Amino acid sequence: MFVNDFVLLPDKYLLPAYKISPFTTSDVARNRGLSHSESIDDYFHQRFAGRRFVYCESGRQAIHLALRQLGLAGQDVVSILTTTANLYISGCVTREIESFCRWSRQIDVETKAILVNHEFGIPFENLRALRERHVPIIEDAAHCFASENAEHSVSKVGDFVVYSFPKFFPIQFGGLLVFDQRYPVEETLAPLAKRYLQKVLSAHIDALAPTCRKRRDNYCGLASRFETIGCSPRFALTERAVPGVFMFKTDEHADLPGLKTFIWEHGIECSVFYGEQAFFIPVHERLQPDDLDYLFEVARTGLRK
Repeated sequence: MFVNDFVLLPDKYLLPAYKISPFTTSDVARNRGLSHSESIDDYFHQRFAGRRFVYCESGRQAIHLALRQLGLAGQDVVSILTTTANLYISGCVTREIESFCRWSRQIDVETKAILVNHEFGIPFENLRALRERHVPIIEDAAHCFASENAEHSVSKVGDFVVYSFPKFFPIQFGGLLVFDQRYPVEETLAPLAKRYLQKVLSAHIDALAPTCRKRRDNYCGLASRFETIGCSPRFALTERAVPGVFMFKTDEHADLPGLKTFIWEHGIECSVFYGEQAFFIPVHERLQPDDLDYLFEVARTGLRK
């Protein structure tokens, strides 16, 4: 089946690979061949002045280290807040909390810590007000490496801030935990893994501004395409936000689980934004206009089916 010179319903062994992450197969060799550099450490020291940071295997491990520092257990509750206040929350987050204690989607008298999820690159607003609760705060900024809110408080309020590198860089693993000096967090990442993270991140951090610009351009490009079929963006993109995905709304009759299966069968990482009639696809900086056309044509065909 051909639509606008794109192969639809392809052989399952001949799929493209469009991921939420900008990582591609060619990065295996490209990253291996990079010269070692630790300039990324200088960037983090400047960005997080007065705080400490450690490299981790993943954002999940960073959350685990933060929870362990807080000494939570048993009937303690971590209250999870998100940008949208939707009930959707990744199992990667809840499973880490469950290995220590309980979690809730509201703040109450049993709340011993708050985890704020800056969803999909769209930051949580009014973050500073959470300090009035007088409990430790963990900012899950996995998708929010370069985003900021109106009060310019992202990564500045949390006792701990969690980042996931594959969400923003062409790399297969890695995370960062930023934390206040009073917490004695020890680095657990193997030296060779840390060295790899340092050289890959150092090679890409100077391109941060054009990366952000390209992601925003891709978001706007997808928005204009999807609006032609009545699917509007779920998030209004502010000048301060750098999206981690493109999320669009559909009409109430769209079969989103079926759409998810159809789009995955075309080599595109995607998912339903459960709890709403909304769906998300990649938007990263390596996508070119023809790639955006492919994502759109696959999604449009899937919605028609």
